[in-house]
Amino acid sequence: MNTLRYFEFGQSRSLVLLIARIALVLLFIIFGFPKISGFSGTVEYMAHLGAPLPMLSAIIAVLMEVVAALLVVLGFFTRPLAILFVFYTLGTAVIGHHFWNLTGDAVLPNMINFYKNVSIAAGFLLLAVVGPGAISLDKR
Repeated sequence: MNTLRYFEFGQSRSLVLLIARIALVLLFIIFGFPKISGFSGTVEYMAHLGAPLPMLSAIIAVLMEVVAALLVVLGFFTRPLAILFVFYTLGTAVIGHHFWNLTGDAVLPNMINFYKNVSIAAGFLLLAVVGPGAISLDKR
């Protein structure tokens, strides 16, 4: 008896993929909407981080964290958006959590967040490979 077949999730596979898509982008949606309502503060924060072209960086952040994240939930252009999220998430890790340039108490939380972003990027890479599942606009 092949026990690995239980990990294919059978008829639940599409539901599991939907739940995974939602969980993967939930963090972006939660922190993306305040970037819209406080957009000038978002631009200032980007400048403080040293992000290139702070206004453009803020616009990209809003588009990725709100618009693209909601499209991933809907399963629309999932694979290409997942690849974009890989680069976006790794970019935000380098720009926002550069623990190697920090000292003292700032090192550990930034190191944790840097590697959290690496893990999230890996999740998006996996999503790009497996696709969104049947409960998606891509499959309609």
